[in-house]
Amino acid sequence: MITIEAIKPEEWSEAWKIMQPVFATGDTCAYAPDITEAEAFAAWIKGSEATFVAKDDHGALVGIYYLKINQPGLGSHVANAGYVVSTQARKRGIAAQLCEHSQAEAKRRGFLAMQFNIVVSTNEVAVKLWQKLGFQIVGRVPEGFRHAQLGFVDTLVMWKKLV
Repeated sequence: MITIEAIKPEEWSEAWKIMQPVFATGDTCAYAPDITEAEAFAAWIKGSEATFVAKDDHGALVGIYYLKINQPGLGSHVANAGYVVSTQARKRGIAAQLCEHSQAEAKRRGFLAMQFNIVVSTNEVAVKLWQKLGFQIVGRVPEGFRHAQLGFVDTLVMWKKLV
């Protein structure tokens, strides 16, 4: 069973151990493959409204997500979120649970919609999952991502009304 709760300061180093290998592949996340721990901390902890972790039944971290406003000011009613699941914990429904939790948390915080600004089009598993969870593709950015193996690939903007 997976539990999802707000990250505690002492859990950051374990969360970074999950995130760094995912970023290093250069195939699904827009963060630089050589992003430093300090840069990731600034983006995922300091730059977000909230950060949550998923833990397995042994208490080990298996995933993380941040929640923040998509744009300041007149766009602040739309949430944005980013997710990372441990490479060892894939195909267990954790990403879906993180996304569902983030939507509930966004609604609780008063957001009216959620938008993903850069979903890599070749990340077919994520695209299908977000669609299954009610997100629509509302835009395509040609060659918006520099994929480590495939070169330039399109990115998708995905959106869902929450209320």
